[in-house]
Amino acid sequence: MTISNSIIRIVDDEAVVRKALKFLLESEEWTVEAYEKGSEFLVEDRPSLIGCLILDVAMPEMNGLELYHRLRERKYEVPVIFLTGHGDVDMAVQAMKDGAIDFIQKPINEERLLSAVAKAVRYDETHRGWTISEEEEKKRFQTLTSREKQILSLIAKGLINKEVSERLGLSPRTIEVHRQKGLHKLGVQTVSELVRLLSHIEENALF
Repeated sequence: MTISNSIIRIVDDEAVVRKALKFLLESEEWTVEAYEKGSEFLVEDRPSLIGCLILDVAMPEMNGLELYHRLRERKYEVPVIFLTGHGDVDMAVQAMKDGAIDFIQKPINEERLLSAVAKAVRYDETHRGWTISEEEEKKRFQTLTSREKQILSLIAKGLINKEVSERLGLSPRTIEVHRQKGLHKLGVQTVSELVRLLSHIEENALF
């Protein structure tokens, strides 16, 4: 499932690989932009758009790791998936320690790549501009009571106070009190912020 207005970027010096990846991703209705060189990508990319970057490690002039480090210096937020040959795995693992989201070895398994792309784009959508650290999320979540967790979970699923009240057998006033206390403890004000925070917590198996 694609996310509207998202872009999948490909940087690979091999024309055959670029063409094959572009065809595969566009067949799944992703919008794709492909680049031969890192220098070209740095000039033409639109980093404000949600998506991910598929980046080959072994390239002439500027290799994938050099490009990645430049992007980190620019505080580039788009998630990066590295493509690696057998001899590049150690470098790719180090890149993941530095913040890359995944790496895939060549020859490329198409299902694995499509799954990684979908995961990366979802990650970008939920984490873009998010300034709360994982440790801080954990601390805030642990201050919630069981009832607050229960109510906020239902609110995040789109239920209004009255519907939560009917489901839990509590008064709307009680629901509102727990809701406001929970939001305050988490440091969020809107339902969209709540959904975003809880999605992070679910990813870290806390909820």
